[in-house]
Amino acid sequence: MKPLLDLKKSNEELPQPTFEAFPKIPRLMREIVITEKIDGTNACIHVAENGTVLAGSRSRWIMPEDDNFGFARWVKTNEEALRTGLGFGTHYGEWWGAGIQRRYGLTEKRFSLFNTTRWTDETRPSLCHSTPEIYRGPFSYEWITRALELLRTQGSYAAPGFMKPEGVVIFHSSSNALYKVTIEKDEEPKGTPRS
Repeated sequence: MKPLLDLKKSNEELPQPTFEAFPKIPRLMREIVITEKIDGTNACIHVAENGTVLAGSRSRWIMPEDDNFGFARWVKTNEEALRTGLGFGTHYGEWWGAGIQRRYGLTEKRFSLFNTTRWTDETRPSLCHSTPEIYRGPFSYEWITRALELLRTQGSYAAPGFMKPEGVVIFHSSSNALYKVTIEKDEEPKGTPRS
């Protein structure tokens, strides 16, 4: 019978696992940006260096004939303006409004860009919107709570007059990560059946 482990072999001869370094821990008390979380469908526009413009959903590229609430058709229709207005890269946002999720009382659909550090009213293409920025500054639980209360009592910033906004998204600059907090049922995982 062959022994399971030959104790005479040196450590160099034994297979070594790939070493994974422990990641650096970002500092919590750094700048955050709080924006309104819009309840629509995740979307992106990719502008390649060769000028090709692609439309995407959260998980795939889409075409007008295999669309996601008409987003690919809208991108195709506005291809030239999006190419020149957005420039090279992948631009993420929310496709929302008429016929999508909360609808926000709109009769049209809108595309709102997420990156409020880059896209302001002055820099974004006129046919796109930006997610409304509620706060930018040092990390603050107080401001997260205040932003939720402002939305709860004053309604949506993205669609003024709509009184059932979803919540907020917090971009944490040090970790380069996004977090969300919803006004209702935040403690439930996404996809939990509602009664």
